[in-house]
Amino acid sequence: QVQLVESGGGLVQAGGSLRLSCAASGSIYKINAMGWYRQAPGKQRELVAVDFWAGATSYADTVKDRFTISTDHAKNTVYLQMNSLKPEDTAVYYCYAAYSRSDSPWAEYTSWGRGTQVTVSS
Repeated sequence: QVQLVESGGGLVQAGGSLRLSCAASGSIYKINAMGWYRQAPGKQRELVAVDFWAGATSYADTVKDRFTISTDHAKNTVYLQMNSLKPEDTAVYYCYAAYSRSDSPWAEYTSWGRGTQVTVSS
C-alpha cells in the first residue's frame, strides 16, 4: 500500500504565496511521476503540474510562470511553490504519484492524496 500525505494548504490573499508538500510512502519500487491536480467547486479536476522524475516537468498554461514544481527523490516528496496567487486558483489540490511496487516492478500504479484546500481571497 502506498500513501500520499499532503500539507501546506490554507487561506491567502491575492498576490500571496503558498507551498504545498506531498510525501509518498509504502512499497514503492520506482516512482515514474508525481504531480498535482486541483478541483474547484462545480468544475472538473484539472492537471496543475507534473514532474516526470527523470527531469521533465509540465505545467497547465494557467499556472505557468507562477507555480514551480520540485522534488526530493530521496524523500519521495513533491513540492508545489505557488506565487502570485489569484482567486481563480482556489480549489482542493490533490497530489498523485505514478509508480511501480516492490512486489510488481513491471506494472504501473497510481495513488492519490486526500487533498488540501487552497483558498485565495480577493
